[in-house]
Order: sequence, then structure tokens, then C-alpha cells
Amino acid sequence: MSVTMCQSVGFLVSLLALAGIIASTCMDQWSTQDLQNNPVTAVFNYQGLWRTCVRESSGFTECRAYFTILGLPAMFQAVRALMIVGIVLGAFGILVAVFALKCLRIGNMEDSAKANMTLTAGIMFIVAGLCAICGVSVFANMLVTNFWMSTAGMYQTGMMQTLQTRYTFGSALFVGWVAGGLAFVGGIMMCIACRGLVPEKTHYKAVSYNASGKNISYRAGTGYESKKTTAHDIVKSEDGRRSYPSKYDYV
Repeated sequence: MSVTMCQSVGFLVSLLALAGIIASTCMDQWSTQDLQNNPVTAVFNYQGLWRTCVRESSGFTECRAYFTILGLPAMFQAVRALMIVGIVLGAFGILVAVFALKCLRIGNMEDSAKANMTLTAGIMFIVAGLCAICGVSVFANMLVTNFWMSTAGMYQTGMMQTLQTRYTFGSALFVGWVAGGLAFVGGIMMCIACRGLVPEKTHYKAVSYNASGKNISYRAGTGYESKKTTAHDIVKSEDGRRSYPSKYDYV
């Protein structure tokens, strides 16, 4: 798969994942009433992160928002925070990834800058996916714990003592799990595409060239420098032996 294709597919998958995380956070069906062994079927309850709803058999639905923050459980508020952080990181990742797309040329942006932006966006998508998966998993663990505690309270000594409302997994949980997984996969694809965007570095070694018979030495990349000779300089003969000045040289 080419670098452009990998980057584009990762971007589209991450964009779809961000839409799924937003939809999951806004949905009201995080927990739905368990109708098994429940004789009352005229009323159906379901809850979300922001409000609780009641739907009657006639089709009328009434929702009520949570008017308190301090009165909610700490784990419930942690789930809210994780989903919001996932949305914010995903939104920033999409914004960065748009300018990092190789198929779009914006000004004179170099490939190295696009590679760094692609890596940054990929890391943001991975963290956003992990936040969404952790938030949904924490809420699911709360549901499982409350479900079995309610079941233990309903059945004591083999007889049904009380009738309690039990809640099970809602559709928003599955949407959040899928969206978090897509964000994680999209972030990995962006990180893989980053390696193909990095330009190959070429190293050139500086080599000195000395022109024979001339007092000019050429150096690659630095131009030339004039070289002055004095009477005390050592002169090499043609056969490679060192010769020293004699008295006949000054006649």
C-alpha cells in the first residue's frame, strides 16, 4: 500500500471513528432496562450520560436531564471525562491530519513537516480511541456490578423478596467500542504512513583537492583558498623524496 493511500485511509477511518465517538456520547441508550422476569412491560427505562428517559407503551417518551454533578457517582463522571477527552483529541487530530495529507499541497510545506504532523495526528487518534474504549468499558463494568447486586437482592433464600429495576448494556456501548477501535486502527495507519513521508537523508563527505603546480587548494563546498609558501616550507620532489634547500639554490 502506497504512503498516500495508507494516509488517506487512516484519515477516513479516524474521521468515521470521531463521528462514532460523538454519536455514542450523545446517545441515551447507555443502559437499558432488563425486561427478563419483569412483569411490568408498559414502562421502559433507559439512561445515558446526560439524561434518563422513560418510554411508555403508548409511544410517549419523557426524558429528564441530570441536574446535579456532585450527586453523580465518581466513576460516572470519569466516564464523561474520558469521552469528552476522546472527542477533543480526535477533533484536534482531524484538524492536524487535514494539513498533513500528502495529496493536498499547501504553500511550500516540506515533506518532513507533513511527516511530523502525520505522526502527531496518529498519536492523537490512538489516545482518543483508548479514551473511548476505557470510558465505555468502565461504564460496562459498572452495569455488570449493579446487575449482579440487584439480582442478589431480588433472590434471597430461593424466593423473590423485592422487585428491582435491573439495567443491561445499551446500543451506545457497542457504538463506543467500535468507534474506539476504529480510532486506534486509524491512528496506527497514520503512524505507519509517517515513515514513508520522511525524506531520505544523504550525507556528503568533504574532500580536498590540491591542484598540482599551483598554490591554490580547492575544498568541496567551501570554494578555494590561496596558499602562501615560504622558504621554510618543505618541498616534495617528483620521486616522493624530501629535499631541503642547499647553498646552490640561492645562486
